[in-house]
Amino acid sequence: MNGPVEADFNVYEDFLQYKSGVYQRHSRKFLGGHAIRILGWGVDPNTKLPYWLCANSWNTDWGENGYFRILRGQNECEIEEDVNAGLPKI
Repeated sequence: MNGPVEADFNVYEDFLQYKSGVYQRHSRKFLGGHAIRILGWGVDPNTKLPYWLCANSWNTDWGENGYFRILRGQNECEIEEDVNAGLPKI
């Protein structure tokens, strides 16, 4: 199946200040859970870090025009624990 999936992850204080790059949590202050869409994946050409490409709902002034990249394959902020996708009924 191709297409976006919905995921839940844990938000920490430093995520609020995210501007660009592959996010890796440094803050210990947990703020709560948040639902987002995972649109794809890739590898950052500069840092060589694998990432998930995600769409946030906090408008285009936040992050990378409303999107963010988060470390992939390490369950960063528990993003890989609760992923959901719909299957069409035909």
